[in-house]
Amino acid sequence: MLILNSCQNKAEIDYPCGWEFKVIGGSSSRLTEAVAGVMAQRDYLLTPSRSSSSGKYLSFTLETVVADEGDRNAIYAALKAHPDIRMVL
Repeated sequence: MLILNSCQNKAEIDYPCGWEFKVIGGSSSRLTEAVAGVMAQRDYLLTPSRSSSSGKYLSFTLETVVADEGDRNAIYAALKAHPDIRMVL
């Protein structure tokens, strides 16, 4: 559950919870392999989302359960650091 703290305008998240990342890259097979490498010991669901009008970039939605903020940030950092992933949202 996401709650907006009115005093600090910071979202409060109840962990553990499901989380979605958008993963963007140039090749479906490379993105799939990159996510599989990062998420090796975790359950996750990866589904195609969109592609650019030229077809140069593809996006996938990555769904998983995160234990806490540190876990969520660690997954984000690992995805962002992978050379086959252009962007993570």
